[in-house]
This record gives sequence, C-alpha cells and structure tokens, in this order.
Amino acid sequence: MKPIIIRLIFFSILFSKSFTVFSKTIYAGKNQKIKSINQAISIATAYDSIIITEGKYFEKNIIINKPLVLIGKNFPLLDGEKKYEIVSIKSNEVIFTGFKLQNSGKATMTDPAAIKVYNSKKVIISGNIILNSYFGIYIQYGIDCKIKDNKIIAHGTDEQQIGNAIHCWKSDSLIISGNYTKGHRDGIYFEFVTNSVIWRNISKKNVRYGLHFMFSHNDSYISNVFENNGAGVAVMFTNNVKMYNNFFIYNWGDAAYGILLKEISDSYIVGNHFSSNTVGIYLEGVSRSVIEKNIFEKNGWALKIQASCMEANINFNNFIGNTFDVGTNGTLVMNNFNSNYWDKYEGYDLNRNGIGDVPYRPISLFSMIIEKNQPALILFRSIMVTLLDKSEKLIPSLTPENLKDEKPLTRKINL
Repeated sequence: MKPIIIRLIFFSILFSKSFTVFSKTIYAGKNQKIKSINQAISIATAYDSIIITEGKYFEKNIIINKPLVLIGKNFPLLDGEKKYEIVSIKSNEVIFTGFKLQNSGKATMTDPAAIKVYNSKKVIISGNIILNSYFGIYIQYGIDCKIKDNKIIAHGTDEQQIGNAIHCWKSDSLIISGNYTKGHRDGIYFEFVTNSVIWRNISKKNVRYGLHFMFSHNDSYISNVFENNGAGVAVMFTNNVKMYNNFFIYNWGDAAYGILLKEISDSYIVGNHFSSNTVGIYLEGVSRSVIEKNIFEKNGWALKIQASCMEANINFNNFIGNTFDVGTNGTLVMNNFNSNYWDKYEGYDLNRNGIGDVPYRPISLFSMIIEKNQPALILFRSIMVTLLDKSEKLIPSLTPENLKDEKPLTRKINL
C-alpha cells in the first residue's frame, strides 16, 4: 500500500511542477513588443498569464478561447466604440481582472456586453470598471463562476434602451459579491439561475429593479443594499430563496416597493431593513414562507398582502413610523402574525411581561378604503378618517377578523 501512496504523491508533485514550468507570463501593450491584446491571446497557451499595460485599446471584439489569466495594470481602457461586444469569454478557467471597459455595442437580438461569458465554468471576473455599456457583465450557461468587486455604471433613463448591469441566465453555482451597480435597467438579473449567492453588493438608481429574480431556485442574497431604484426589487416564480440582512431603502414611486414577492414558496426573509419605501414588501401568491426579525420603518405601507397568499408567518418584526402597517385586498386571511412590535399599538400590559394583553389589528379601515379607491388618500389625517379607524378598532366589521397579532410586543425588539 505504501509504494502506491508514494507513487501518487510523486506524480502529483511532478504534475504541479510541470504546470509551473510550462505556463508563462506575456506582457502586451503600447510600450511592449506585443502591442495587441488579441495577438497576446493568440500566441498564449493554456494557463498562461497576460499582463496588459496602461493605455487605451480599440480592438473591436476580444475573444478569450482558452484558459488564461488576463490582468490589467493601472486599468487599461478597452473601448467598444459603441459597436462591439468588448470581451467574449468562451473558455473554462479564465480570470479577467483590473480593466476599465466602456462603450459596448447595442443590439436587442444579441445582447452585447462589456464582458460576456459563453457556456463556461470556473470563470472569475473581478476588480473591473465598466462604464456606459449596454449590458455590463453577462453570463449564460455559466457554472461555478464568480463576479466580484466590479463597478458597473451607466446613465440609462429608459429601460428599453439599456440592459442590465449583471445579467445571469441559465447558470448554476454563481457567486456575485462586492459589486457596485448604477444606472442600468436592472442592477442584478437572475433567470433560471440555481444554487447561487448574491452577497455584499450595492445596487442603486437603476431604471427598473435593483435586483430581479425569475425562475431561480435555491438562491441566497445576503447583506446587499438596494437603494433608490425605479421599482425596488422583484423576486418572482421562485422557490426556496433566502434573503438575509439586506437594506431596501428609498424606493419611492407610484408602483414602487422595497421588494415584490410574486409566486414565491418555502422562502425566508430574515433580518432585513425596509426604510422609506412606498411599500416595504408586496406579497402576491406567497406560500409557506417566513418573514421574521425585519425592521419596517417610515414606509408608506410596511406590508401589502394580497388575498392569494397563504401560510406566510410574520413574526418578531419591528413596525415603526409607517403610514400603514398592513394592507390587503381580501377579507379571508390565511397568514399568521405573532409577537411583532407595532408602534401604533394602544393596548395594555398589566403583568409587564412585554406582551400586550389584547390582540393588535394592524389593518386600518381607511387602508382598506384606499385599496379600492386610491383618490381617497387625499383625506388622510382628517378627523373623519381618525374617527372611522377608532370606531373600527372598537367594533371590527369591515377589516379582516382573523388578521391580528395575538401577542403584540410592547417593547421594540433589539435586532
């Protein structure tokens, strides 16, 4: 047995040494013998490193078709002249880092990008700056790829005229981390993407959504900031999504929300902060999901729960300074509220155990009137509306009977 183990160790050392010996570093750039990036790629062999020196490059479409490491020194600028896809990665095991890219082409049929990955595994795109491109980074049929620490900025004003900052389609096991996106249609877009993580990104001032999920199961997004986007964040037709410790802030507008959940099941929304949104969370067709330990602060509506939702468990959240805590369009409620803190709670706690002695009904009569007749909002804060809500709390007749928190907390939860 020992000779076999020794032989395996010997071959592994030999292999690692041969890899080191035969891979090489190629320098290319304005002041180098090799002037062209495309030329450097053509003469490179698999697993070589190519270092591109500072300068401005007009190379039309750069195709990386073998495993290589491409490193930009002092952010060399690759310009697509608004005609070309700038970098096309068509190989496994490519690292692309340290470049500035701008002015990719635009075409609605082919979706050109500053950097596009085609049917590849183990690609790393990190530390790049992308400006004024149609799509920023686009991955299709990617597996085990990483997009991290990139800055992707455009100045889109119409969602039909610009693509997404980070666009991922039919991919698996991606890590999207530490990126900054601004001014695109969607900051981050997932469609048919599974087993992936979106972590520590900042997505702000995008025309439509800061994040857009479609048919993407078993994914997590953690510790991201989604700020001042056109309609906030949308997660749709998806199962088993985990949403932890994100910030949804300043998403204002007629149809804006911190996050829209549509046809979602078996998911967790835990430890997030929803502040200054038209609607904190809009739920439609949500089932068997947990909304727990979140902060809802200074929103128009903290939650809007449509009648199509069932078995949503809303527990241990703080509701502070919202115009309306909960809104709904139905009278039959099949969701559970338990042990939340409501700053509008006017009940009492005689035994001082921190739990209110009477249930709290978070839906006001006026919020239900607005749901059916939005112009009535002009009457908000009038004495008539105050009297309506007070009388409804005393003798509930129009608001859903079973939408109530049986154990409202009298002290704010320390989250």
